[in-house]
Amino acid sequence: QVQLVESGGGLVQAGGSLRLSCAASGSIVSINAMGWYRQAPGKQRELVAAITSGGGTNYDDSVKGRFTISRDSARNTVYLQMNSLKPDDTAVYSCNARIRLYSYSYVLYDYWGQGTQVTVSS
Repeated sequence: QVQLVESGGGLVQAGGSLRLSCAASGSIVSINAMGWYRQAPGKQRELVAAITSGGGTNYDDSVKGRFTISRDSARNTVYLQMNSLKPDDTAVYSCNARIRLYSYSYVLYDYWGQGTQVTVSS
């Protein structure tokens, strides 16, 4: 059983910062890409930032220069440092990981965290 547990959401004023964490646990051989998604009320879920096992990153244009994704592979954990937050960043943030479960197979399985609310007040 694999679990992704997120933490770090909350309420912050515009211009403030938050740091999200997502730790994967369970029977894991390795983790490929990890990412953060968000979904605001009435909107579709969108990719915020992603990081590969080699450390390559990509960001949605709306967060470039403000958010930084990083990972600690030894701890199977991904982080999202969010600075200069705006009210438009208000959403439920969820982490995703593509995980290899079996040493005899290179198939990757998608897992999701439960989501954490980020609310930015103006």
